[in-house]
Formats: sequence, structure tokens, C-alpha cells
Amino acid sequence: MTGRTVRAERVSATREQILTAAERLFAEHGVFAVSNRQVSEAAGQGNNAAVGYHFGTKADLVRAIVRKHAERMERIRRRMLAEVGDSAELRDWVACLVHPITEHLAALGNPTWFARFGAQVMTDPALRAIMIDEALTSPTLLQILDGLNRCLPELPVEVRAERGDMTRQLMMHVCADRERALADGGPTPRSSWHSAGTGLVDAIVGLWAAPVTPDAETT
Repeated sequence: MTGRTVRAERVSATREQILTAAERLFAEHGVFAVSNRQVSEAAGQGNNAAVGYHFGTKADLVRAIVRKHAERMERIRRRMLAEVGDSAELRDWVACLVHPITEHLAALGNPTWFARFGAQVMTDPALRAIMIDEALTSPTLLQILDGLNRCLPELPVEVRAERGDMTRQLMMHVCADRERALADGGPTPRSSWHSAGTGLVDAIVGLWAAPVTPDAETT
């Protein structure tokens, strides 16, 4: 093994340690409550500039964490899309939206921090844009959203946008609350991530299929 290979492996291990430490601290305390120095210390790095050296800005670090998980969820989505084909069933497309997240969290073991990290990131407008932009670069996610929209041709555009926001919030906070309870050893409504995902699918299908009451302010 050459010196260059050893150095590359060392750099890769350091980056992974920083990503893991940052994800945990951001999940538990919020992104802007945590300094680069705290991340470096938690990652076992004696150099307090390690975060900046390896990732640049805090926004760059957040983006790297999002991408780390996105790659794994992309593989699950590809598998699920192959299974549903050109289905016209709303539930199939909602399941493709939900289960890649819950399956990924289940595979990570316990404790996990990604769901809480996501909830923290989405509270800040600038960082929220990073998470949304990264999601919209996923070809499989765009395909799922297209399938979902095809099942709801009569839904008004503004209602579609509103329910999309509701879906995102429901998925994020239900997963974050379950993740927090598991990490704390507390009770959870469902016995497994798969079961929690099924409950989310039930709720989100009901949300999208709900009747639309005319808005008195616009009629």
C-alpha cells in the first residue's frame, strides 16, 4: 500500500468522523448552536480548523451530510420504483415516498440522528433550501412525485402545493419524534420503523385523498 493510498484512507476516515459528529450535534442542539470547534472535538480532531479544511462552510457540511444519506435512499427508491411500475394507485406512490426513509433509518440501527438533523435543518430558510435543492436533484424522487401527481389530476394546484408541504412536515416530524424516543429509550406508537412507515403511508394517503372545501375568501 502506497503512502498516497494510506493518506487518502486517513482523509476519508477523518471526513466520515466529522460527518457523524456534526450530524449528531446538529440533531441534538441545532445547526447554529454548534460551532466548528465543537464538531472537531467531538470527531476526535486535535485541529479545530478540521471542519473548515475538509468541508468549507457550515452550509457545505450540511450539504455533505444530506448527500451521504441521499445516496443510500436513492438505491431503495430505485428498487421500489421497479416494483410499482406504472401503477395508478395513490398508495403505491406514497409508499415509495415514505418507506425509503423509514427503511434507511431502520438499517442505521439505534441511535440515529438523521431524522432530527433534517427537522433542525428545515427550520432555517437558507439551510432548508439546501435540503430541498438536494432532494430535487434525485431522479427517483422526481419520478415518484410525478407518479403521485398522476393519481390526483383533479386536485387544484394550490391545494397540491399545500398538501405537499403537509406531507413533508408529517414525514419529517413523525420520523424525528420516533428517532428521539428510540434514542432516549422511550415508548413509541409503533414497534418498528417498517410499521411506523405503514402508519405514515395510511395518514398521507388520507391527506391527499381528503375532500377540498372551497375557500370562502377566494370564492
